[in-house]
Amino acid sequence: MEVLDERKTKILKAIIKNYLDTGEPVGSRTISKYTDLHLSSATIRNEMSDLEELGYILQPHTSAGRIPSDKGYRFYVDNLIAEKNQEISDMQNFVIEHTEKMEQVLKNVAKLLANNTEYAAMITGPTYHHNKLKFIQLSKVEAGQMLCIIVLEGNIVKNKMLPVDEELTDEQMLKLNILLNTSLNGLSLEQINLGTISSLKEQAGVHSRIVGDVLDAVAGAVNEDDDLQIYTSGTTNIFKYPELSDSEKASEFISAFEEKKMLVDMINDKLEEREPGTGIQVYIGDESPIKTMKDCSVVTATYELGEGITGMIGVIGPKRMDYEKVLNNLKHLKKQLDVIYHKDDKT
Repeated sequence: MEVLDERKTKILKAIIKNYLDTGEPVGSRTISKYTDLHLSSATIRNEMSDLEELGYILQPHTSAGRIPSDKGYRFYVDNLIAEKNQEISDMQNFVIEHTEKMEQVLKNVAKLLANNTEYAAMITGPTYHHNKLKFIQLSKVEAGQMLCIIVLEGNIVKNKMLPVDEELTDEQMLKLNILLNTSLNGLSLEQINLGTISSLKEQAGVHSRIVGDVLDAVAGAVNEDDDLQIYTSGTTNIFKYPELSDSEKASEFISAFEEKKMLVDMINDKLEEREPGTGIQVYIGDESPIKTMKDCSVVTATYELGEGITGMIGVIGPKRMDYEKVLNNLKHLKKQLDVIYHKDDKT
């Protein structure tokens, strides 16, 4: 297939999009409104003549506008699929890059907090709640299988292989992608009700089972519990405090802090219990969610990186800790995380 220059490509896409919308032959005057080339109608007519000679568009009868040929549709579909695949690739690269960057930021935050307070510090990676759909992409992989890529709020990418009973053409795949994205983008799982599902399946016709499988994959992606990442620092700071440096107490503390399982359980419980607007929490002695830390105080704060995206920062030290110093550090770091996130979000 010929390689079309940018101007011809834009004109061809404009013809096809307009024809898909109206079902009527498209003239040069109409195209001048659909492109950003700022060309005269005469120039556009010349380009349309070239596209007709190349077989991408047809003139159904004299003095009529043009309509796409099969070759034109093929060019449009192939280019659209390539664009969408590139979008997915770019999105995945973005997520990988920002995940690695965020991990380093969180490790630095834990280390800074431990150094500034001279206690043990922890911070979790962000967790995501009530995610909305940003994008769905269905792609053919091999006979009997289809790849469903789901992009959620917060630029979380989930992949799911779906079985298919039939071989779908590129056009059928494109129509399914358009249907799914038009109907579901921007919705949370709670907003995808029975009416939405019924309408989607009806519009999908013979491919309704695929739509059902995609919706199941979306539900699984939203509800999937990824392992909570916790970054810790300053464990040995506890040896500075005689009431915590007893060998048995120190061993229990270090075990709980380094193995992280009890920390994960505590944080998951506290994040679920937390009400909107709740900020810093202080647990003293027996109030501590972790029994092996009953001789300690645990101070936690939640940070928010956007709608539904939260994490927790925590400091563990003796009951006689400098609470004012700890609270000031936590408040400062909450603000810093917010600045870092929104700065990255704009780049």
